[in-house]
Amino acid sequence: MDLKKTIEKLEAALKEELEQVTTENELQNIKAKYVGKKAELTGLMKHMKDLPDDEKPAFGKTINEAKGRFTAMIEATKQTLHQRALDEKLRREKVDVTLDAPDYRLGTPHLLSQIVEELEDMFIGMGYEIKEGPEIETDQMNFENLNIPKDHPARDMQDSLYIGEETLLRTHTSPVQVRTMLEYGGTRPVKIICPGKVYRRDDDDATHSHQFMQIEGLVVDEVTTMSDLKGTLLEVAREMFGPDRQIRLRPSYFPFTEPSVEVDVTCANCDGAGCNICKHTGFIEILGAGMVNNNVLRSAGYDPERYQGFAFGIGVERIAMLKHDIEDIRNFYVNDLRFNSQFKR
Repeated sequence: MDLKKTIEKLEAALKEELEQVTTENELQNIKAKYVGKKAELTGLMKHMKDLPDDEKPAFGKTINEAKGRFTAMIEATKQTLHQRALDEKLRREKVDVTLDAPDYRLGTPHLLSQIVEELEDMFIGMGYEIKEGPEIETDQMNFENLNIPKDHPARDMQDSLYIGEETLLRTHTSPVQVRTMLEYGGTRPVKIICPGKVYRRDDDDATHSHQFMQIEGLVVDEVTTMSDLKGTLLEVAREMFGPDRQIRLRPSYFPFTEPSVEVDVTCANCDGAGCNICKHTGFIEILGAGMVNNNVLRSAGYDPERYQGFAFGIGVERIAMLKHDIEDIRNFYVNDLRFNSQFKR
């Protein structure tokens, strides 16, 4: 048997078949035919036993070298098939980048979210921390620790939405202030704002809602004065309504602050001159505030002889309504895109 001529014949046949192959399945069959266990090339090894011992190494080496070449030819064809398939896929999936893009309508954050984020940015710049707490609160946190006695009108079921005898939907975010003071153990200064939803038993109309949003603030330190409170609220008013706004403080009453004040800002419509919107007073009420009641400090573990503080509560909807001349609070909750899309960031 002429081994060399046999291998050349097989190699020529393999080359011819590889030139015609179009799929990987066909290639697998060719591989089995030429280098598999039952391939003719592999079968040549059975003739080795008939050879003299000195010729066997060269015989085996020739077959193994041929098998290596056949395998390399098959692998090269496999790579060609892969590249051909990839080129075809890219041709089919080619995108014309010169075509006009679809007209996607971009959304915008809800106006109330925008107001909250504006105020958060401002207060963070003033060194405040943002604190949050549960919307389902205990009577102790929502009332008792805030110096609201059992017979206070705010305890009435007409105002609060109770879930059980001792649990309710929070009526303000002040419990977050209490929780923070208790967490600090009466030994650390406090400088926080508490944004979140609150709930009250109320009839929904143009200016009232059973659910609304608040941002309450609390500062407790060894030196805290009413002038600090006024300066902070003036910054809030100017951030929300313009750099020329002025505020005034009117005496009021809240169980958790003493003294307490209502805070008004100069009317943007008449610039303080007096008009129908501000009822000819030149001012519009925006929030309530005051110095933290000593009983509230004591209940949270702070010594009123050493620490003083101030607190304020901002109604997010009220700020938004005044800032953007919105007449009905219900517009915030009906999810009307025509309304929401007016307030692009």
